[in-house]
Amino acid sequence: MIHAPLYAPDAERGYRVVFLRGLELMARLGIHAHEKAGPQRIVLSVELVVRDEAAPASVGPDDFRRVVDYERLVDIARATVAEGHVLLVETLAEKVALAALADARVERARVTVEKPDAFPDVATVGVVVERTRASG
Repeated sequence: MIHAPLYAPDAERGYRVVFLRGLELMARLGIHAHEKAGPQRIVLSVELVVRDEAAPASVGPDDFRRVVDYERLVDIARATVAEGHVLLVETLAEKVALAALADARVERARVTVEKPDAFPDVATVGVVVERTRASG
């Protein structure tokens, strides 16, 4: 399920948004015995508020080094899920958010983890967490 963006770019404050939506992965996640027995499908989405040094009115250099790489963001999410079983969707989302904040240009990270197969009569369940860069 694809949702509307949670963050918006803010040129006046010098921010852009980098995102990934709907990354389907098999994850070892959950507290119940059947969840511990094997992986289950999750859908992971991430939105980052990133400093945009060309804002509000210019075009930055056409140079890959000046941007947050969304391929790396996908790799971070995949690697975090591959670390092993976690009990809570909250824990998984928090780990992905903190890994994204390792890039000094990222100011805020919002991560959604959904479990679309948790209940046969519910489209999806999950959590959204947000983490921010510590000030000072």
